[in-house]
Order: sequence, then structure tokens, then C-alpha cells
Amino acid sequence: MLLVQSERNTLLASLTVVVGVVERRHTLPILSNLLLEKKGSKLTLLATDLELQVSTQLDVQAGEDFAITIAARKLFDIVRALPDSAKVKLDSKDSQVVVSAGKSRFTLQTLPAADFPRVETGAGLGEAISLPQKTLKRLLQLVQFAMASQDIRYYLNGMLLVLDGKQLRVVATDGHRLSYAETQLETEAEAREVIIPRKTVVELSKLLGDVDDPVELRIGTNQVTITLPGTELVTKVVDGKFPDYQRVIPTNQPRHLKANRQSVMQALQRAAILSNEKFRGVRLVMSENTLGIVCNNNEQEEAADEIEVSYNGDPLDVGFNVTYLLDGLGAVNTDEITLSLGDANSSMLLTSEGEAGFKYVVMPMRI
Repeated sequence: MLLVQSERNTLLASLTVVVGVVERRHTLPILSNLLLEKKGSKLTLLATDLELQVSTQLDVQAGEDFAITIAARKLFDIVRALPDSAKVKLDSKDSQVVVSAGKSRFTLQTLPAADFPRVETGAGLGEAISLPQKTLKRLLQLVQFAMASQDIRYYLNGMLLVLDGKQLRVVATDGHRLSYAETQLETEAEAREVIIPRKTVVELSKLLGDVDDPVELRIGTNQVTITLPGTELVTKVVDGKFPDYQRVIPTNQPRHLKANRQSVMQALQRAAILSNEKFRGVRLVMSENTLGIVCNNNEQEEAADEIEVSYNGDPLDVGFNVTYLLDGLGAVNTDEITLSLGDANSSMLLTSEGEAGFKYVVMPMRI
């Protein structure tokens, strides 16, 4: 029985949306599969890891309704390997699906759709808030690099999402640096605060476009739904208490250094070549209108660089992790940045007038 007939590029685009959710190793074999469900002329593709569920729809020719599950990675790799102009057909045959295009044929096993676990949309979801996709994408770009990845403090392995009146804030920290960004919403929303898992943030970043098309968020106590045209994400939230980010962001730093972002980045990249591979330390040596950048390693090698900046504070010599500095500078799109500092033992605040609402805090390190 013919299940689906589709252009290769159309099917591949839909598979790309959902395949990132599928884990390569699972205790439940069916979680390696994708649910394909056809109702009328709509084909829904759905994948889940029980924490995050992503579904997307595409239009197909009318035929019999069906629901099957099929190995997600295998189907994705097969369709991706086909020529751009290929027309792909999926036919069912006993408990298998035959994927064919031209003279290529692939026979895949299936598992019953009835056994496929779904993340049900729970009660208690708040009202929907809507904002342009490019606005949310930019917010994520400004903070997601600061998320922890496998920290035992599980609440750091994600991003804090705060709804407060007409303001949407996102915050991420790994305990050594913190990134904060905010934007104004058109309508006021009920106050909500949740931690979204790292994987959800990564997958959502891939799906959002640099477009004005809307993305809709509904935030519940233990779940968030995110809706884009034709696609929906349902994610569980991380149960935990996020650090008090407002206390971490310094407010009265006496020293302010203004510099060209590209110049600072390039000098740091050069110096980092000779940094200690384990600690990645770099010294920032500030004097009047000059920023010195110094790196040493275990082999007694040293890199020293100097750039012109705008600075008239007291001389200061302070150490930081060079990777953290480069991450923050790389997230910003503007020409000029401001580094605000206290003394050699206090955190540094990176801001930019062109990225209003963005704040990046880096803790110092002893070198």
C-alpha cells in the first residue's frame, strides 16, 4: 500500500525539523523511531525523547490514513543521500516500509504506532505570548553559549525564561560566567519563570528563522509549548531553583574600558595560541588608553599583544578564561563594546550600546 509520495527536498526539510530530538542510544527501542501519522492530506512527523517532543506537518496527496513508526536516523540518512530532484515513495509491506526513489529501494522495519509514547500537553499552561522569530532567535544566540552542559547542578544545564509584564528575559550561567538578554513584548503577560532544558534551547535555535513570522510561547508550571508555523515543540521544564542572576550582575563598576570589538577579539585569538590548554587563562593589563593582553603556558612560552582603547581609570592587571571572553565577544554584533571592572578580584561586565538589554558577566581567575 502506498503511504506517502513526496518531493525529496520537501520531505528532507520536515525530517530535519524532528530528527535532532532522537537520541542515538535509548533503553526504549521505539524512541529511536519517528511517528508518521497521516490524516486526510496532512502528514505529521513526530519525535520525542520523553522530555522534548517536536512535531511538524506537511501536505501530501490524499490517500488512506495511517500511523506507523520508522527508524528516524535511517530514514533521514536515506532521504538526505537521494538526488535533489528525486521523488520519494513510502510503501507499507507487512511490518516493513519500503522507501523508493527511481531505482533505489530501502526496506525498513517498523514498530506499532500504538506503542509510541507522546508527551501530552498538560493543563495549567499560561496565555499565549507571541513575538517575531528573529527576536527570540537573537535572544537565544546572546545567552545559550553560557549554559552548562553536564553540571551536577542540573538547574544550570538549561536557560532561565522569565516573563514579567511586557518584558521577556533569558539568562544562562555555568557558574563561571553569566549571560543575560531581554526584549519588550507588545502585550503584557502574567509573570512566569521556568528553566528550559539545554537540548530544547539548542533544537529551538535551529528551527527559528531570521524572519518576522511569529513564534508563540505558552508557559506552564512544568511544561512549555512553542509553536511555529507548521511545527510545535512541547518541552518539560527543569525542576530547580536558578541562581539569583540580578545579584550576580555588577552595578557599580568604577573602571570602564571602551574598545573596538573586532580588535579585542583578534588580539585575544592571537594570544590564546600560547595559553595553558587546561586553564585557558589570559591577563588583561589596562593602563591609560591601552589594553595589554598576555598569555603564558607550561612550556614557559608567552604571547603579548597591545591595542589602543578608550580607558582613563587606574591601572589594572586581571586574569580571565580567554574562551569565556571570546564567547561573549562573538555573541555581540556591534562594533564597540564596553568592559566594566572593579578590582582584580571582581567580575567583569561586558555590554554594548548596540545590544540594549544584553549583559555578560565573567568571573576573574588567578593566573
